Amino acid sequence: MKGLNNKELNIYSAHETRFVYNPFAAKVLSHIYYYPVPVNLNYFWGFGSILGFLLAIQVITGLILAVHYTADVNMAFYSVEFIMRNVNNGWLFRYMHSSGASLLFIVMYAHILRAMYYRSYKNVGAWLTGMVLFILMMAAGFLGYILVWGQMSLWGATVITNLFGTIPVIGEGLVTFLWGGFAVDNPTLKRFFILHFLIPLLMLVLVILHLLQLHLNGSSNPLGIESLDFVCFYPKFYIKDLFGFVVFYGISVVVLVYWYPNLLGHPDNYVMANSLITPKHITPEWYFEPFYAILRSIPSKLGGVLVMGVSIGILFLLPLLEFTIASTKFSSIAQFCFWFFVGTFVCLGWLGMCPIEEPFVSLSRIATVCYFLYFVFFLPCMVLLEKLL
Repeated sequence: MKGLNNKELNIYSAHETRFVYNPFAAKVLSHIYYYPVPVNLNYFWGFGSILGFLLAIQVITGLILAVHYTADVNMAFYSVEFIMRNVNNGWLFRYMHSSGASLLFIVMYAHILRAMYYRSYKNVGAWLTGMVLFILMMAAGFLGYILVWGQMSLWGATVITNLFGTIPVIGEGLVTFLWGGFAVDNPTLKRFFILHFLIPLLMLVLVILHLLQLHLNGSSNPLGIESLDFVCFYPKFYIKDLFGFVVFYGISVVVLVYWYPNLLGHPDNYVMANSLITPKHITPEWYFEPFYAILRSIPSKLGGVLVMGVSIGILFLLPLLEFTIASTKFSSIAQFCFWFFVGTFVCLGWLGMCPIEEPFVSLSRIATVCYFLYFVFFLPCMVLLEKLL
């Protein structure tokens, strides 16, 4: 169908759904079939759909794995090995699930960076629900990493949960509550398993709210201005998003499941958890490394927790910025600052994997300062500069 303006497409949508007598079905159809989409969207706008597909795959493979998993400190590690060796295609589902977590974060980071580059966070409702989804995804990823019950799982859980102990007054009680005792043990594993099972279900609900917020205000586009030409979401963007997912996921499955299934895993996590042996270098999964580098760059434990929390929470404040230029692509200064931020974030990820020694500690502090400079100096300066120009 040729491009129509938004008013014409809304009239067309109402005309096409007039014979759907169920109001709920008509409403759903208007969102997933006749939803007006700017005609000039590129493949960067497909990251959201890819995230939806990946989340569905994670839920399905997680349910299959949960059937055979045993949430007990004496059996958890062996139940994972049982899945790998004795369950029909168990290795496939396990690697699809573990690699799928990494793929989720790859696409999520790309999705967030795309929104920052094109300033799509001006849709406040969609941005805030998306950031809540990001935090829930981080929680689910951390909990799932613990369930393997390898060396890095045990000690990662010990280190991260101990961070809650820095909270004044209630910290120690909160840590004891999370542990279900006085150390990371059987009650902790059972609680984490239940939470890891429930959080993705909550995420599915938030995905619907995220889409409703997106559709309420309409999609942005690469130009950052109100589009004049629209098409129905089906069939053009159905095919476009599905093609993008098939290509991305197909290549990823071949590389991460069939060729290099342990590429993104830590070797110590293939050793059963032992509370009497501490790994030489405790580190989380790669997708937490930038924030882990920020955490350990601060000498104070409480200060590190606060700064790490602020490094995530500051993303919620981006919609407060009032830019006059609709998209970063129209400002060479803004592009330089954006890629400076991306480089800083990647550098923090690398530093999070390095030992806690010089020069890596000093470099982590410099990178942390650069990370916050982007939000508290560069972005406000660009707002002022654009208004002056």
